[in-house]
Amino acid sequence: MESRTDNFRQAVQDFHQARQRAAFEEILARMTGKPNQLLSYEEVAQKLKLQGRAERGIQTIPVKAIVGSVGRYTDFTRTFLPRKAVDEDRWARVKASLDDNPIGWPPIEVYKVGEAYFVLDGNHRVSIARQEGWETIEARVIEVKTNVPLTPDVSPDDLIIKAEYAEFLDETQLHTLRPDADLSVSIPGQYDKLREYIQVHRYFMGLDFQRDISYEEALTHWYDTEYLPLVNIIRERGLLRWFPERTETDLYLWLSEHRAALQEELGWQLRPDAVADVILQEQAGESLDKTGAWRQARLIDRYTEHLFHDILVPVSGEVESWRIVKQAILIAQREGATLKGLHVVRTEKQAATAKAQEVKERFEALCREAGVNGSLAIESGEPARKILERAILTDLVMLKIVYPPGSGLSGLASPLRAIISRSPRPVLALPTAATELDRAVLAFDGGAKSKEALFVAAYLAERWHTALTVFTGEGSNTATAQETARQYLELHEIQADYVVGKASPETLKRIAQEHQANLILMGGYSGALLKEVTLGSWVNYMLREQDAPVLICR
Repeated sequence: MESRTDNFRQAVQDFHQARQRAAFEEILARMTGKPNQLLSYEEVAQKLKLQGRAERGIQTIPVKAIVGSVGRYTDFTRTFLPRKAVDEDRWARVKASLDDNPIGWPPIEVYKVGEAYFVLDGNHRVSIARQEGWETIEARVIEVKTNVPLTPDVSPDDLIIKAEYAEFLDETQLHTLRPDADLSVSIPGQYDKLREYIQVHRYFMGLDFQRDISYEEALTHWYDTEYLPLVNIIRERGLLRWFPERTETDLYLWLSEHRAALQEELGWQLRPDAVADVILQEQAGESLDKTGAWRQARLIDRYTEHLFHDILVPVSGEVESWRIVKQAILIAQREGATLKGLHVVRTEKQAATAKAQEVKERFEALCREAGVNGSLAIESGEPARKILERAILTDLVMLKIVYPPGSGLSGLASPLRAIISRSPRPVLALPTAATELDRAVLAFDGGAKSKEALFVAAYLAERWHTALTVFTGEGSNTATAQETARQYLELHEIQADYVVGKASPETLKRIAQEHQANLILMGGYSGALLKEVTLGSWVNYMLREQDAPVLICR
């Protein structure tokens, strides 16, 4: 009897210590603004539209996953510390009964909602179990059906969002139409935006299909063709690592809004993956112009789709610039690409002139006549900078060779060289009229940039049936470089001619002429400026001397 009395006295002391910790938690919660109360099962049931229960029997459940109570949620803190002095006797008796009975307590009773638990019977037992550091506890579990994911870390504020999600699902029935869909968000008010996107999608579907579109058809079509493809891009690019507190749906909405703002600012329609690249560059500070970045992003497209989806075509309005448009149209027809025209003028006043509008109208008319999607934006500023700003949003940059880089120091000052050396995308430089690009010579030395050119060359040979010759200059790694190119092309079942000669741009020019090549593929500038000034640059030489278009890869 004395032992039981001692156990009860100790339990009373434990209660007072628990109350002190509860008071400290309350103060800390007010200072940090973090919620400290248990969740109300009744409120959760109402907000999440809970319905249907199923007995799951006696189970061992995680103590820390118990986040709420049925009826007594105001009596304890979030960690189940007692908040009310009147609970002293009841709490102490339950605690003493544990010390008196080595067998332990009978199971508590809980509702399970998602991965969270709410105490139906046994609040004091849970409180003591938490203070004793128990990891698990026996419970009779009644599972309550929910369409909304609920985890133990949910806060009262989160319930507003969960409630909005439950209402959205109840209204749309997306969870039955697409059972794997998870449109969880972290910010209130997002589901109204989703509803707007779905309604807009439904409107344009009606225009496209020339019939009434049911809400259910519009919803699933939006999810399959708009939402999921963009979410897949978010996953492939790993964008969530830069936004750890956000969800895929948060980022979908943000990217969609960012895309709309960019399209309005730039005057172009933009692909979601192009916008994602811009987001990576702006938010994460990633270098998207490093060697290999574009190839890595296009590896899957290279085998499943076309390589060049969007082509940047700067148009000055002069006679020579329209040759670029003609060549761009030929490529766009092969690739099913969209042409992104860019007309750069010096001042905003010039951008509004009839002359600038005539360039836009002619460009877009040529595209329409050729059956190619195309639009032209007018910008004021420095041409090279504007081209580079927009290059990241495309897959290929096309430039007319008007003033090719000179030799020596003068070459470093060339605007054409500035664009090619800094472009995050391959650059196709055209010295003459448009060609079919069906006979190509690849300059390959085994270096990283020449491997980028090999990647494009293999694609053209495979998809365009371009005849390919691989040239490697004589040197210590000639055999290795040739074997690297050979193995890569054979892997793709591509036949090519292989030529070895003196390592000089003059030799490359001669070989191109001998093979009647109408396309040269090569890596870009090495970055060794002193070597370029003193010994010359292969790229600059080909831009000056070669009559065929030159595709330069970074």
